[in-house]
Amino acid sequence: MSGGLARRRRARRGPLHPSSPSPPPLALADRQRAVKLPAVRIRRAVAAALALSGRRAGPLSIALVDDRTIQRLHRDHLDDDTPTDVLSFPLRSERGGLFGEVVASGETARREARARGHDPADELLLYVVHGVLHLLGFDDHGAVARKKMRAAERAALRAAGIRRDLFPSRS
Repeated sequence: MSGGLARRRRARRGPLHPSSPSPPPLALADRQRAVKLPAVRIRRAVAAALALSGRRAGPLSIALVDDRTIQRLHRDHLDDDTPTDVLSFPLRSERGGLFGEVVASGETARREARARGHDPADELLLYVVHGVLHLLGFDDHGAVARKKMRAAERAALRAAGIRRDLFPSRS
């Protein structure tokens, strides 16, 4: 009788050896009040960005914070005492450890979205995608690298349901 129970539990959870790798664990912390961004949108955008790399990623941590917090992190880690939109911290030191952390500012997203005339939640999602792409090795220094990164950002955002181009015409 216990064998039948084990089979039913396994059937509910899926096969023991799935054919495709499961997405990496994602820790989300929303510590800001400027922009409402549902976790399901973040998860979808992160999964789309990870799919672009073709590499298996480890666990990720995404934190949405206020300008004061991101300014402190920017100062402490990059010696720049100004708020910024997003910071990425690769953490690949140990097996099973975090793949990286992305910290994005909701207040900056709200301010930039207002100035550019689009949804603050979409802007904040762009910051999260941008940070994840940095963890995957994308770069935006130099024209060629920036063009590749913008194309990857657009693809990930489209996969997450954002059809509008969020970039200024010069990007």
